[in-house]
Amino acid sequence: MKKKSIFLLAATATLYFNNAYAQETPQDSVKVSSIDQIVITGNSNPKKKIESSTAISTFSSKEIQKQNPISAAALLQRVPGFAVETSGGEVGNNLFARGIPSAGAYEFVQVQEDGLPVFEDGALQFANADNFFRVDNSVSRLEALRGGSGSIYANNSTGGLINFITKEGTNDFKGTAKLETSTYGLMRTDLNVGGALVKDKLFFNVGGFYRSDDGIRKTGFKANNGGQIRMNLKYVFDKGYAKVYYKKLDDRNTFFLPIPLTQDGEKLKGFQGFDPNYGTYSYRAISQLNIPQAGGGFFSRNLEDGIHPKVDVLGAEFKYDLGGNFTVLNKTRYTNINMNYTGIFPAGAPKTASDFATKPIDEGGMGMTSYQYSLVSSGAVVDPQFVQKLGFWAIDKQMNNFVNDLQFNYKFDKGNVTAGFYKSNWKSHQYWNWSNILTTATDRPELLNLVDPSLSSSSVGYSKTYNGVTDMSTLLRDSQIQGSLNDLYLNLDYNVTDALSFNGGIRYSRDFYKGYKVNTTTANLNNSGLTVDGTHGFDTTTADDHMNVLGNQFTYWYYDINKVSYTLASNYKINRENAVYARFSHGFRSPNEEAYYNNIGNLDAVKPVQTNQLEVGYKYYSRTFDIAVIPFYSALKNLSFTDVYSDGTSENKFANTTNLGVEIEGFARLFNNVFEITFNGTIQNPKYKDFTGRNADGSTFNYDGNVVRRIPKFYFNISPAVNITKDWRAYISMNYYGKRFQNEGNTEDNILPSFTEFGAGMSYQLGKIRFAVDGTNIFNTIGITEGDPRSQTVSGTNVRMARPIMGAAARASITLDF
Repeated sequence: MKKKSIFLLAATATLYFNNAYAQETPQDSVKVSSIDQIVITGNSNPKKKIESSTAISTFSSKEIQKQNPISAAALLQRVPGFAVETSGGEVGNNLFARGIPSAGAYEFVQVQEDGLPVFEDGALQFANADNFFRVDNSVSRLEALRGGSGSIYANNSTGGLINFITKEGTNDFKGTAKLETSTYGLMRTDLNVGGALVKDKLFFNVGGFYRSDDGIRKTGFKANNGGQIRMNLKYVFDKGYAKVYYKKLDDRNTFFLPIPLTQDGEKLKGFQGFDPNYGTYSYRAISQLNIPQAGGGFFSRNLEDGIHPKVDVLGAEFKYDLGGNFTVLNKTRYTNINMNYTGIFPAGAPKTASDFATKPIDEGGMGMTSYQYSLVSSGAVVDPQFVQKLGFWAIDKQMNNFVNDLQFNYKFDKGNVTAGFYKSNWKSHQYWNWSNILTTATDRPELLNLVDPSLSSSSVGYSKTYNGVTDMSTLLRDSQIQGSLNDLYLNLDYNVTDALSFNGGIRYSRDFYKGYKVNTTTANLNNSGLTVDGTHGFDTTTADDHMNVLGNQFTYWYYDINKVSYTLASNYKINRENAVYARFSHGFRSPNEEAYYNNIGNLDAVKPVQTNQLEVGYKYYSRTFDIAVIPFYSALKNLSFTDVYSDGTSENKFANTTNLGVEIEGFARLFNNVFEITFNGTIQNPKYKDFTGRNADGSTFNYDGNVVRRIPKFYFNISPAVNITKDWRAYISMNYYGKRFQNEGNTEDNILPSFTEFGAGMSYQLGKIRFAVDGTNIFNTIGITEGDPRSQTVSGTNVRMARPIMGAAARASITLDF
């Protein structure tokens, strides 16, 4: 792979110097001028970006095409204020907005398509919002809002709004077709077409993709396989328009979890037998699970299905001019999701074969005095140096969401008033069946059996495994959560003068949540009549000793919210190119799903997360140079911590946090459009406040003043590009992610080191055909985005469980615009 990295650098350097510089704006310019850009997200009406009193980043379809992000999370790395962990693969990634800590997912931002949520709550257990959304050529643009007015226009969006706006047809028939391949077996096709069925009246757009690849990390199977299609039909009449649309997503994606690394001073390096850039425990040799259940039948699962959502979306949008400066806009959508989620979650760090077998059970061992390992695949006796206990986690989720947003707008000489009613009903039912397996601690793991050779094969407790499974169905969960949201909102835009404007908004939320869980008991298969090998009964193994069984008793819960969110802001446009603004906002985030589950008998302990945010900003936009500098301050109360641990338990702690920081975002086009540079960065100091209490084991903790876990104080992205001619272009990208603490205690043995990731690429425009090569992590950096929140410490060793970014890879594409 070093050769690939050298090739990418050499190719980029060649493009820099082998042609004369351009003397005109290149066709492939990456940035659209911001001075006249119109934004709609977080605003009652479309307005120029410089006149919007919000911190908002925008990306046109052309900009997205040039960046060619490998995932939605990779694209969002270009937004200041968003600390994004991209190491999970194409989906299942985490985003932290303005230093707000969480267990992961998109807990404090709402991901939207055309102004409505992808799913109402983007941080349900194992249902990150990006599981249900893919970036393809049907995206017209992205608008990413931080803080500000997000809480007025959406729920659970105190950190911001991420709005992907889809393409619509015009009178001109247009289309884009793309073919893409890679160094990791990628074959992807994208297609988008749009036009008019009836000129000036009826328009259509259809787009989607299909993709299959082996994954950058070597799984031994198709890591990603599937695609989506989106279509819309829009009818325009004299006083408005009506639009209907449909989306179908059916995609399989492998989810990558922490792997073992070794601590070497302040750096993390590869663990013996494990490639940190390309290795994974999610491997074909351990991909099949088939175990009998205490209630009868078998539970079967295939790791190759990975995260597999089947999403159907049907929506409509209607706008009408009522006369007298009144307009009405109604958006409605129904979303149905069936998702199977299968992943390998390490249960702690690797252990020596001897320690795992002989150490006491309360120290993570099996308490054996004599032991013997063998391969499940062949039965051959082996003596591995290290072994690994892995969680084989299977989750099924059935989810649906009906949402309707009705708003009336009145325009007057000095501004406009918008009043709306937002209604959302959603439900999520989930079933968990988790087991633990035993494997070699290598990046091509093999299943292991462990027996006591001092006993006969018919003796009680002879084996600690059943076909490599150490704990059969050790955790079952059957639960449901429902939300009924009823929100009224009002927004005022008022132009005091041509230069000075005022914005105020308020949202009243009367929301109801309810759910249940099925109580469980434990059982074993000793008297089931089943055998482990055709001869011996299950009394010969301990693997079934603590199997979960769903009971017939249900525990129900109910929770309601009665809250007001509001925001006040002012924008002063100094001249056509300069503006300053200030905004204060107060909002909240409903308790997350795990907080309800953990406190089902005492919901008084659960409170909505309340947020107060203050931001001021300076914006300068011109044809050749943009910059936005936005200092901000945020304070949160009642923040819950709900990481799910390897044994199925989870944290149940609550804290307050504060954060003071500044976001910087800019773009420059220099030397007669020859040189371009885009950059963004965030400097912040997120800290815990009043975070004291008692752990589950009775010990006390005091994290007051500690740095918030997993979030860097400093991170930035910079991407210079050279337009060698009007057709040739080359770029380099640099992504720096600062040092973080893995845990709330900020202990030195759990520091996640800073890292810098480089990418590079080139493109050539030949008429309407674009050829491009894009390389990611070209120096094979071992960049750690997170540790292992399910098993945070490995005392007494230099082994660290962590999740690195993907290794070096390159993609090549051909795009035709027609």
